[in-house]
Amino acid sequence: MRTYSSGMAARLRFSIAAAKDHDVLMIDEALATGDRAFQRRSEERIRELRKEAGTVFLVSHNNKSIRDTCDRVLWLERGELRMDGPTEEVLKEYEKFTGK
Repeated sequence: MRTYSSGMAARLRFSIAAAKDHDVLMIDEALATGDRAFQRRSEERIRELRKEAGTVFLVSHNNKSIRDTCDRVLWLERGELRMDGPTEEVLKEYEKFTGK
């Protein structure tokens, strides 16, 4: 039996999920996994999925990936919705809140 590191397993799960079109696709920190080339391919595939009319949820703390991928952001803080709106507006407030 072959075992995979958590990074390899995440890449494999993302690749399988992104291989077909979905009505809804949820990605949890997948873009932070793997080398830069894989991250770039992942971001490109997410953009393709968005164009093909599916809904993509990206769950991430990586503001660059959020800016590159999303046009709307839901900011959850300790399980509560803190803000919902256009990416730049929400990230501006989030970055003030976190001091980043």
